[in-house]
This record gives sequence, C-alpha cells and structure tokens, in this order.
Amino acid sequence: MAAIARTARNCRERGGLVKLETADKEEVKKELGLVSPEQVAAAPAEDPELAKKADEVLAALLSLDGDREASKARSKATVESLGGELQRQAALQSEKLKEPVKKLAHRSQEGGEVAKSLIDLRLQVEELDPARFDFEPGWLTRSLGLIPGIGSPLKRYFSKYESSQTVINAVVQSLELGREQLKRDNITLAEDQKRMRELTLKLERAVRFAMLLDAKLQAKSEAEIPQADPLHRFIQEELLFPLRQRVMDLQQQLAVNQQGVLAAEIIIRNNKELIRGVNRALNVTVNALQVAVTVALALADQRIVLEKVQALSKTTTDLIANTAARLKTQGVEIHKQASQTSLDMEALKKAFADIRDAMDDVAQFRSRALPQMAESIREMDALAGEARKAIEKLETGTKLAPVIPIEFE
Repeated sequence: MAAIARTARNCRERGGLVKLETADKEEVKKELGLVSPEQVAAAPAEDPELAKKADEVLAALLSLDGDREASKARSKATVESLGGELQRQAALQSEKLKEPVKKLAHRSQEGGEVAKSLIDLRLQVEELDPARFDFEPGWLTRSLGLIPGIGSPLKRYFSKYESSQTVINAVVQSLELGREQLKRDNITLAEDQKRMRELTLKLERAVRFAMLLDAKLQAKSEAEIPQADPLHRFIQEELLFPLRQRVMDLQQQLAVNQQGVLAAEIIIRNNKELIRGVNRALNVTVNALQVAVTVALALADQRIVLEKVQALSKTTTDLIANTAARLKTQGVEIHKQASQTSLDMEALKKAFADIRDAMDDVAQFRSRALPQMAESIREMDALAGEARKAIEKLETGTKLAPVIPIEFE
C-alpha cells in the first residue's frame, strides 16, 4: 500500500494544486510604462511639434483684433474646451468598459465557475485517493463481504470510483467551458485595453500641451504685458485659470484611463495564469487519478494471486504430511500381520528392516525437503462621474462661443 500512497502523494503534488501566481499591480504598471498624471510635464525641447502648436494657439488666443469681446469669448471658449473631444472619447470608452467589468465581477463572486470547478475536482480526487482506503480485508470485512450488495473493500472502492466518474466528467467539462470563457474575456479585454491605451497616450500629449501653453501664457503675461493692461488681467483670470482647470480635468481623465488599462492588464494576466492552472488540472490531475486507481487495481490483483499461491502451498504441505502418516500407520499394521504368520522370521525381519530403511530414507528426504519447501513458499465609477461633469461643462462652454479646433494625433 506504500506504493499507492506514494502515487497519491505525487497526484496531489503534481495535480494542478500548484499555487497560482497573480499579477502584481506595481510591476504591471512599470512594464506598461504608465506615467502618473502628476509626473506628466511640459517638455518643449523634447517635442518641437508640440511647442510649435502651442505657439500657434498662443498667438490665436491673444489675437484680439476687430471685435475684442467676441475675440475674448472665442479665446476663453477655446481654453475651456481644450482636449474636450479627447476627454469625451475617453469617458465613452470608460463607460463601454464598465459592462464587461460588471460581468467579470459577477462571475468572480465566490471564486467564479472555474475556481469552484477546480475545488470540486480537488475534493473528488482527494475522496478517491487510494491511500485513504484499506484494501486489506479483516475478519469483520470478510464477514460483511458475504452480505449481498456489500462485497469486498476492492469492489466497494471501484464502485465508488465508477459512481464518481460522472461527477469528475462534469467537473472536467465545466473547467473546459470556463477556460474557453476566460480566453474570450481576454480577447474582449485586450481590444478595450488597446483603445484605452491609445486614448491614454493622446491624453498624456494633451496634458503636456496644456501645461506648455500655460507656461507660455504665464511667461508672456509677466514679461511682455504690463499689469495695468486689461489684457494682463484677461490672461490671468479668463485664460490661465480655466486652462489650469482643464489641466486638472485632463489629468483626472488620464488617471481614469490608466486605471482602466492597468485593471484590464491585471485581469488578462490573472486569467492566463488561471488558464494554465486549468490545463494542469485537466492534463495532470485526472490522469494522475487514473494512474493511482490502476496501480491500486494491480496491487489488489497481486494480493489475490499471492494468497492463492500461499493456500496452494499449504495444501501441498498437508498432503505430504498425511501421506507420510499413512505410510507409517500402514507399516505398523503390516509388521503386526507378519509376526502372526508362519513365514521365515529372519526373512521377514530382513524384509521389514529393508522397509524401515526405505521409510527412513523417505522420511529423512521429506524431513530435509519440507523445511526447504516451507522456507521457499509471505475604483473606477467615481472618476468617471467627475469626467462626465467636466464634459457637461465643456459642452455648455462650447455652445456659447466658437472654438479654435485643436487636434492631437
């Protein structure tokens, strides 16, 4: 039974019960190269194209020829709607992502179908572990085995194995279906993650542009426009203030998008790890259980054959002993009968002496043979709300005045 125990132990060690490694949030964030919104800074030297666009927008914002009030309204609306379309796209993408995330969250309650199926498979394997059964029939087991419908421990074990096989097959089918669902989830999440990643890069560029425009407006206001000039106050109160609000809004939207990208990546990686766990369970655990059952059957058959060989050896030994006893008894009777006859006593003595010698030789041979023979025979909803409010504010501002179009490629 030690062999069965070793096989069962190997089943447990190799049978898909290996600890699954989940993705670490900080490591994934580092691998994806996600930059915190507060770390995004204007860098004109690194992006001449962005700096050129900022100069053009700056000139357009401060161009107050003709109707100055209309020009100011246009400039203010332009600042207030900076990155608005991009933010709207990001918010819509966040809304689209909420539905698959809700479905994933619902399926993940109490471990999800895949996790529950893995637990069910483990319980079934442990319940059928041959090491947990005593295949050696004692006197009570032998007595119970005579009752119809109970049988020997071996029969009871394989009856239990056959009845559990239906459950195991159902669990295996559930695992296969769960694995395919995880693969489909990963495909959907990968597409959403790709779109959110593209929007994230555009948002980072928009934040850099807004910060660069802020720096240029601030520098121009302080260096070229006197404080007494109404334009100075207009820049400070009507352009810089809403511009910095837009920077904060875009940074918040950037954070929301980054969280979406990060969450999707973590779910994808954890799903892949879970898929590998399912594969291990299907390819190793079930096969290991079948191997353990086969070994248990083979060892039980060996035990049956060994017991029959031992019984046959005992029968042979008893037969030889009975034959010798009968020879001894019959020789004595013959000797008594001979002593009562009128035959030559010397001849009879010699004959019986020869018989005794022969019997002694046979007895000695059997005595030597018998011992030898006997010896050889044993977090996402809150930030989306803020983004929605910001969008509504943008849409209100956009309706009030025309906007200078700014696109980010």
